[in-house]
Amino acid sequence: MRRLCGWMMIFVAFTAMAASAKDLKIFFIDVEGGQATLLITPKGESLLIDTGWPGNNSRDAERIAAVAKKNKIKKIDWLLITHFHTDHVGGITTLMDRLPVVNLVSHGKNVESGKGADQLNKMYEEAKAKSKETIVKAGDKLPIAGLEVEVITADGETIRGASALARGAGDNNLCGAATKKAVDPSENARSVGILVKYGEFRFLDMGDLTWNKEMEVACPVNKVGKVDLYLSTHHGLWASNNPALVHALGAKAIVMNNGEKKGGEAPAIDSMRAAPGLAGFWQLHYSVPAGKEHNVEDPYIANLTSPGGFHIEVTAKSDGHFTVVNQRNKFTKSY
Repeated sequence: MRRLCGWMMIFVAFTAMAASAKDLKIFFIDVEGGQATLLITPKGESLLIDTGWPGNNSRDAERIAAVAKKNKIKKIDWLLITHFHTDHVGGITTLMDRLPVVNLVSHGKNVESGKGADQLNKMYEEAKAKSKETIVKAGDKLPIAGLEVEVITADGETIRGASALARGAGDNNLCGAATKKAVDPSENARSVGILVKYGEFRFLDMGDLTWNKEMEVACPVNKVGKVDLYLSTHHGLWASNNPALVHALGAKAIVMNNGEKKGGEAPAIDSMRAAPGLAGFWQLHYSVPAGKEHNVEDPYIANLTSPGGFHIEVTAKSDGHFTVVNQRNKFTKSY
C-alpha cells in the first residue's frame, strides 16, 4: 500500500509537470523603461522581443539571462528587434555574450542616422554575423513552434486586411472620434508589431508604434480584433496608445513597460485604464511623472522604487485563461 501511494505521488507530480509544460509563459522583464519580453512556448522554444539598454554593468542582459536560466532556456531561438532605438536593441551585444541567438528578426534597415544610430547599426551587424537574419514585412508569419505569430506592422507598413489570427475583427465605431497627431518620421513608427495566438489566447505587442500608425491598425477596421493581453505601446506614452486601437481591443489585462521616470504618462494611463472590458492594469514601475492619483494600486506595480529588477510573469492556457504574477510581492490574478 505504501509503495502504491508512492507511485501515485510520482504520477500526480508528473501530470502536474506535463500540464505546466503545455502553457505559454510570458515574462515582462524590467529593463528600466526599455523593452525585453521573453516568451517560452509550450514546445519549449524561446522568443525574446528586444534586449533593453546597453551599459549599466550589463544590467539588462543579466536580468534577461537570469529569467532564461531559471526557466531552463539555454539559447534564444528567436530574437525580434521591434525597431532601432537604444532602449530596444542597445543590449544586443551583452545579451549575445550570455545567450546564443539562433534567429534574428527585424524590419530591415535603420532609417535614422547620426552617431547613436551608427553605433546601434554596428552592434546589430555584429549580431547578424552570429545568427540567421530574417527581415519581416506586414502580413508575414514567424514559424515558432507551439505558437502562431503574425506581423501586423513593420517598416512603416500595416497589414492590408484583418489578421488571420484576429478574433472579432471588423468595423470600429471608435474611429469617428479619432484624430491624428503630427507625423512621426522616426524608427518608432516603423516598429515591428506582432499578434501572438496560442489556442484561444491572444497577446498583442506593437513595440513603440506611434499614434497615427496605431490608427492604421484600428481604422476603419480593427485588424487585430479582440485580445486577452496587451503590452502598452511605447512604454505608456501619450504619443502612442491611441484609444481608437486600445479601447477596441477589449483586453482583459494591460501591462505597461515603463520606467520610474520614463513613460507612464498620466493621460495614457487614464485612457488605458478606462478601456472597455479591462480587468487588470499592471505596471513594471511606479511612474513618478504620473503621480499617485494616476498610478495603479501598489500590488499591481512590480517596482515601487529604483533600482528595480522585478518582473511580471504571465502563464497562459490554450483555453484563453491566463494568470499574472507580480514577482515583487507574488500578487496574483487570474483572467
